[in-house]
Order: sequence, then structure tokens, then C-alpha cells
Amino acid sequence: MDFSTAVKTVFSKYVDFSGRATRPEFWWWVLFVFVASLILTIIDTILGLSLLSPLFSLATFLPGIAVAARRLHDIDKSGWWQLILLIPLIGLILMIYWCTRPSDQGTNRFG
Repeated sequence: MDFSTAVKTVFSKYVDFSGRATRPEFWWWVLFVFVASLILTIIDTILGLSLLSPLFSLATFLPGIAVAARRLHDIDKSGWWQLILLIPLIGLILMIYWCTRPSDQGTNRFG
């Protein structure tokens, strides 16, 4: 899966929390959100606004949660495990570890 396909897939499954997402789909999405947020923050700073970056964050919030849930499904974990991010540092390290793990071969309880 390439960059544009991954972004299109995530936006087409805007709030679809079922199924599975591959590692490339998830990490291309993360790169897209990071780069776009950075660019929009720079534009906001130059224009003296605080509008574009918050609107983008709002527009990508639900798709981000959905793709992360599908990524966790791909390694046979519930999407609710994202709540572990509420634990500072440990939660982030664990989520990064889970999201970098290879996909489960064959089918699992999520598809």
C-alpha cells in the first residue's frame, strides 16, 4: 500500500471501527497527519491565525482513532486498548510497540 492509497482508505473508512488495517496503512496515515499538521501550523503562524491546524486536527480525529482500532484488530487486540494512551509514557511506548508488530497471519476474531 502506498501513501495516497492509505490516506484514501482511511478517509473512506472515516468512522469504521471494524476490520483490520495493515502496518503500511496505519503508518502512512500517521505520516500524513504529522506532515499536514506541521505545514498547517507553519501557515497559521505566518498568517497570525489559529484556524487551519485546529480544523485539520478536528477533521482527522475520528479517522485516526478508527485506523488505530483497526490496526489493533490486525494483531488480535480490541480497539479499546487505545485507552492505554491515558497512561503517560508507558501507554505511548506500548501502543508504538503494538502498532509496529507484524499482522496476524490468517484470520482472527476481527476478520
